[in-house]
Amino acid sequence: MGRILLTLLLVTSTFILNNRITVSAAPSKSSADQFTSEVATSWFELLYDVVNAERTTPPPAARIYGIAAVALYESIVNGTESNRSLVGQLNDLIALPDPHKKNLHWPTVANAALADTIRGLFGSNLSAASLNNVNALEKRFADRFRDTVQKEEYERSVSHGELIASAILSWAAGDGFSTNNNCPYVPVSVQGAWQPTPPAFNPNPLQPCWGFIRPMVLASGSECPPVSHPPFSTNNQSDFYAAALQVYNVGLGLTNGQKTIADYWSDSPGATGTPPGHWIAIVGQIARNDDLSLAAAAEAYARVGIAVHDAFIACWNAKYAFNLQRPVTYINQNIDSNWRPYIVTPNFPTYTSGHSTQSAAAAKVLTDMFGAKHFVDTTHTDHRLVPTPQPRTFNSFNDAAAEAAISRLYGGIHFAFDNNNGMACGQCIGQKIHDRVMFREE
Repeated sequence: MGRILLTLLLVTSTFILNNRITVSAAPSKSSADQFTSEVATSWFELLYDVVNAERTTPPPAARIYGIAAVALYESIVNGTESNRSLVGQLNDLIALPDPHKKNLHWPTVANAALADTIRGLFGSNLSAASLNNVNALEKRFADRFRDTVQKEEYERSVSHGELIASAILSWAAGDGFSTNNNCPYVPVSVQGAWQPTPPAFNPNPLQPCWGFIRPMVLASGSECPPVSHPPFSTNNQSDFYAAALQVYNVGLGLTNGQKTIADYWSDSPGATGTPPGHWIAIVGQIARNDDLSLAAAAEAYARVGIAVHDAFIACWNAKYAFNLQRPVTYINQNIDSNWRPYIVTPNFPTYTSGHSTQSAAAAKVLTDMFGAKHFVDTTHTDHRLVPTPQPRTFNSFNDAAAEAAISRLYGGIHFAFDNNNGMACGQCIGQKIHDRVMFREE
């Protein structure tokens, strides 16, 4: 009997060698590149709605999106095939918990990390309705994964996600938010200084110290400063007067198409997920439409999250350094006292445009990842916003950014130089991210 088994073994071995049959070894653990982006897109779609429901203003919204995106990325980066951790690449991000090569279920890790991070970022300020929605999404994924993942692996995955969230929140707590979020406004005495604008004439402009919060990639909020705007002048032959006259004339002759663009990109807090949320929403659309993996979606969210986070810091740094008045103030005092812009003017200085800065930065990092991509933006329809204009089609991310910028001229709330110079700053921010952050192994 033993001789027969030995003979069969020799025959089988010879057959395998002669026919070059090979069997690939199974991977020791599943890769985040093998899972869909569903967990990532579902969480950021909910986060957009939470930001809207909580009436979060754009600078804090950009911070929330950015920190949540880093939390997602770092929660699954150890399970990717080629992505690199941002530890040592983002300012003061020195160390994060290590999964120690153990098998983890990466969607479960991401689910736990994002749930804890979002609750932690809003804290006690989160309304009961929004908190219920966050808890419900976490439970929906947890219930599904608990039924399909081995108990020990599931529990390890939840634990690792929670550890990442805790570490990211600790890192974020050192960025100066607590002291710079709502500091008192100290007017800068310059010619043409910002003045309260109609209709509310609120004397306290929005978040005057936001420009001093620690960026993620930039050395400081002043690293990508705008060039100087035209010297302030009320002389009707001056460049500044000409810029104001352009805003005035465009406002008087707005076409239906220009109104559509102004409305589409207005992204008002309390009515939408804010301007940075618009670009976060675009990432979600790409992830769904292009069937991105969890790993690729996490990278795209991290790129855009970091870009809008730093863009709002840089833009707000410039706004309160220049402290320039809005077009409506200048026009009412020097051209037409009865003129009003198509969109209500936001309550902070004009130079530079936040839309332009953050859109150009987001477009740069998305182009770095996807190239000059043709896409259809469905943000308004996806989130059932009111009013709901038709989706808009763009040949590239840069085209979308340019439309976002000029929308502020059509809205009557920015000078052209606010938009053009803001876009240049955003491109600078995007380039700094390109130069300093390596998302993938080369």
